[in-house]
Amino acid sequence: MAGDSKKLQPIIIKRIKKGGHAAHGGAWKIAYADFVTAMMAFFLLMWLLGSTTEGDKKGIADYFSNPLRVALLSGGSGSGDSSHVVKGGGTDVTRAGGQVKKGDIATTKSTINLAAMRAEQRAAEAGKLEQIKKQMEEVLANSPKFGAIKSQIKLDMTPDGLRIQIVDEQSRPMFDSGSAIVKPYMRELLQEIGAVLSEVPNRLTLEGHTDAQPFAGDRNGLGYGNWELSADRANASRRELLGGGLPADRILRVQGLASSVPFERDNPLKPSNRRISIIVMNRDAEDRFFQKSPEEAAAPAQTAASAASLAETPTVPSISNPNAR
Repeated sequence: MAGDSKKLQPIIIKRIKKGGHAAHGGAWKIAYADFVTAMMAFFLLMWLLGSTTEGDKKGIADYFSNPLRVALLSGGSGSGDSSHVVKGGGTDVTRAGGQVKKGDIATTKSTINLAAMRAEQRAAEAGKLEQIKKQMEEVLANSPKFGAIKSQIKLDMTPDGLRIQIVDEQSRPMFDSGSAIVKPYMRELLQEIGAVLSEVPNRLTLEGHTDAQPFAGDRNGLGYGNWELSADRANASRRELLGGGLPADRILRVQGLASSVPFERDNPLKPSNRRISIIVMNRDAEDRFFQKSPEEAAAPAQTAASAASLAETPTVPSISNPNAR
């Protein structure tokens, strides 16, 4: 019996369970983000303190110590300024009072005195043209080869700019009689003028003038006459200026005026009426030109053979008075 009880005795097995670690949550991430944000704010504050002047620091300190008093002394609107470091606050940093509704602020814009600016530009440009005039006078005075024709060169200031006029004389004409063939000394002078004007950014106008003596073959302005001759002479002068180094795009207008604008109004047949005018245009003259239509811009020439004509010098017809041109 005793042996049977031993065989039936149960076997007890004890299993010991070891406790594991608890699952990690996300609370550490929030704490780390708060730490990084605080460090960033700290370094930003240190940078601001390092880059702010002592006067600004004192102003900020005074503001936070008594914002109402500072706002009143600086022209604010009382407690409405105390909600923002920038006086006025809100999205509009130009606002002088924080308690002002949108639309109630009168916008102030800085006005520029365009008339005064334009007057300063005109004065500066006039000074530059005066310098060009003096330079031309020095070139003529210091050049022995131009001494004989010095009296034929007239320099003056006009509303359109600096005008350089080369007038004719009975004993020393600029062109062959009744033609646009340039005399050798005239060619040298024009090339010298072109070399001086090549350094000037202003545009140029070339005008050809004749006296009032008509051509024999010009019947009622239907043939080759003073209009065509003055335009061809102006165009021949243009070529000589280009030969002296003047850029082609610097010339804005070439026109012939015949005897419509005499140099000697009391004596329209005088040789000095035969001349070439070179106008160094100022900005006002250029603006007036470009504001016109092409038809208006070409009107002073009075003929299709004037301003836009770039043809070569035509065959010279016979004239009634060989010395009249």
